[in-house]
Amino acid sequence: MNKSYSNRQWVYVKRPEGRVGPEHYELREEELVGNLAANEVIVRASIISVDPYIRIQQHERNTYDVPHPLGIVQRAGVVGQVVASASPLFAEGDWVSTYSGWQLYARCHHSELTKLDPSVAPVSTALGVLGMPGRTAWFGLMDAGRPRPGDTLVVSGAAGAVGSLVAQFGKRAGCRVVGIAGGPDKCKFLTDTLKLDEAVDYRAYSTLESLSDAIQTATGGVDVYFDNVGGRITDAVIPLIKRRARIVICGAISQYDGGLDKPDLGPRFLQHMLFQRATIQGILARDFLNRMDEMVATVAPWVRSGELTFHETYVDGFDELPAALNSLFDGRNLGKLLVRV
Repeated sequence: MNKSYSNRQWVYVKRPEGRVGPEHYELREEELVGNLAANEVIVRASIISVDPYIRIQQHERNTYDVPHPLGIVQRAGVVGQVVASASPLFAEGDWVSTYSGWQLYARCHHSELTKLDPSVAPVSTALGVLGMPGRTAWFGLMDAGRPRPGDTLVVSGAAGAVGSLVAQFGKRAGCRVVGIAGGPDKCKFLTDTLKLDEAVDYRAYSTLESLSDAIQTATGGVDVYFDNVGGRITDAVIPLIKRRARIVICGAISQYDGGLDKPDLGPRFLQHMLFQRATIQGILARDFLNRMDEMVATVAPWVRSGELTFHETYVDGFDELPAALNSLFDGRNLGKLLVRV
């Protein structure tokens, strides 16, 4: 007799116009019957990721994806354990990462799974430093940013999952690194824990001019700008770029609450790009998926040795997933935000 599993799912049912919240989801329960076909497994989620890109996919227009369909389980990265297997590659109890979304149990083809070894690194790192955020940070900086010893690198959102890694990779590349974050505690984390050269608290400056002056004082000019935030911070940084500067656009979290459907104007920046003969490049983690092994081979030893700091902020409870996603846009998390279910 096939075993069944009491599944819980957060189903995305309403497109948000501003801040996303629980009202845009329905919590549904169903029985998942374990009648597995060949090469299928059932995974029980242990840790579920919440990431800013989820909000991008909820916009009405095409971005780098078509809009997330209504009426299906919210997509997201997951780390969990195999509880049933009809695959020769996976056994019950194996730890895996997959993209099964906001649900407790998922039936997956074994091609959708990556086996994890808890003796090598904590399984949570598959959703952070050794997963999508790490891939974004490593290739975004090293391939698009092209850091050189002595460069001044500015990172917005520098206390976040991607930014905190970019900042450390920049230090290892010989850059002078200035991080921008919100609040004195995050700035202290940047200078005391990550050992950045300077940190700028953007919340401490009420005008664009005063923020730009503070960044200029901290940098003396910008060779590489890794942008996770957009908006006012980018307004303040762009006029400070130096000759042949490289600007890497990774995210624009300040614009996600409705700003992507009707984005702010941008051409006022183009004169600076011309004057400094600078380059600007957008990057996505998916662009480097085929090079994942390359990144892990470089970064995993730093994780194991403790040379690389990766901070994780946990929220406990499956019911808290929508609220956890919402909290990303308040800037409350330090490092990677994860939900233990």
